[in-house]
Amino acid sequence: MTRYAFLIDQDTCIGCHACTIACKSEHDVPLGVNRTWVKYIEKGTFPDSRRFYSVNRCNHCEDAPCVSICPTTALYHRGDGIVDFDDSNCIGCKSCMNACPYDALYINPETQTAHKCNFCSHRVELSLEPSCVVVCPTQSIIAGDLDDPTSKISQMMSRHDTKVRAPEQGTKPHVFYKGADEAALDPLRTKIADDGMIWADTTEHHPSIAVSTESIDSNLVARTAYTTNHPMAWKGKVSAYLVTKGVAGGAFMVAGLAALMGHHEEQAFIGVYTPVIALAFAAITGVLLIADLKQPLRFFYIFTRPQWGSWLVKGAFILAGLGGLGSLWFLAGVTNSSDVVRWLAVPTIVFGAGTAGYTAWLFAQCEGRDLWQTPLMLPVLLAQAVTAGASALIIPISLFDVDAGLESLVLWSLFGGVVAQLVLVAIEVTSHATVSVEVATAMMTKGKYRGRFWTGVVVGMVAAGGVALAAALADNTTIGAIAAVLALVGLAAYEDAFVRAGQSVPLS
Repeated sequence: MTRYAFLIDQDTCIGCHACTIACKSEHDVPLGVNRTWVKYIEKGTFPDSRRFYSVNRCNHCEDAPCVSICPTTALYHRGDGIVDFDDSNCIGCKSCMNACPYDALYINPETQTAHKCNFCSHRVELSLEPSCVVVCPTQSIIAGDLDDPTSKISQMMSRHDTKVRAPEQGTKPHVFYKGADEAALDPLRTKIADDGMIWADTTEHHPSIAVSTESIDSNLVARTAYTTNHPMAWKGKVSAYLVTKGVAGGAFMVAGLAALMGHHEEQAFIGVYTPVIALAFAAITGVLLIADLKQPLRFFYIFTRPQWGSWLVKGAFILAGLGGLGSLWFLAGVTNSSDVVRWLAVPTIVFGAGTAGYTAWLFAQCEGRDLWQTPLMLPVLLAQAVTAGASALIIPISLFDVDAGLESLVLWSLFGGVVAQLVLVAIEVTSHATVSVEVATAMMTKGKYRGRFWTGVVVGMVAAGGVALAAALADNTTIGAIAAVLALVGLAAYEDAFVRAGQSVPLS
């Protein structure tokens, strides 16, 4: 058995960037992105100060989250322990970028596919060393087989203590560091230099700790003088998709409940309008997902080359299942087959909940984003779906001649969904499992994204909840429509804050 790995000797590294340049030359890496890069940190104050260097790249993890989340096997494990990639399979979904706890992946601006260090596998197959190893002037990068006791890396590992980056993630990384300062490996131990240094290649997407809390400040022991640009992978389209699929799944959940409670004979509203609005938002969800791909013309690979461990694949099939059930519901509605609508209620509720909730498992596969690992993700998504679905149903309900009991059910569903959201979000933002979660939460509630977050809370939860309660008590659908608009606006703002704040914590 072969298990290739890197050992970085930080005691001898001089920060010369020869490895970075060799990697770029070997793989024709475009400007602005890197497979290998060197980070500088500084500790102490003049004259008692010191600069430390750390070489960063893919860690070729034994339990690689990028491989688990990749929907099309574009990323895969070789038999020798190297995590490699296949351009021809990549759809550019960027999920691997959020799954990786090491910032190792990037979208190649020329191929529009995900790239990273692949251990120079083409050289390894010819019994040659990776290019970075060959050019290192101080022999600070050692590559070899961990299972070969005669290899240099095995011998050095046996003689020296080593560290890995983010060991708490449990990925079993195969990049080991000898003599590395802890702050050089943990980006949450440093803040970005703020003195205008020309070498500080940092961006707003991975900022310094831009918020101040006692535990965050006490964690800082150094400053980052140089690091590289790691842009945010998921932005507005992903935030919007969370809302649109919430409408699609939630509308069927609320209408399915209504059908089970005897309102299945409301042909125009339950039988026709519900599937039309839900399927329309499901279609918008699909459009947003495809539009967010860097290779949108390959979207069908999810169905033709699926990697079943990925929740992107499972979610796509759940959405397809909802589309099929919704189409049957629509046909039953237009043919006035109300009993069929009732029979379809339970499976459609299940697929509606699946459509709303599968993102909880997808985000859980994004192991680099601790904020998204919350166990409250599934109940939050379901509460949001009930809110969004009830909103889509209540806005036009006055145009239909429906039973007062149905109006009341939708109004109370809206109120219940909003209240559940408010309670769950309150718990979520006060629970900090890790420093990374605390940083992301502070960024969301006090930092750059606070405007969107508090718009979501104040408008979409507090105000919408109050108006929805008044509407439900008065059985007034006009007031209910106002509450629905507030809820949808607030939901969109909150989701955008949550998605962006989760990615605002530096990983390298």
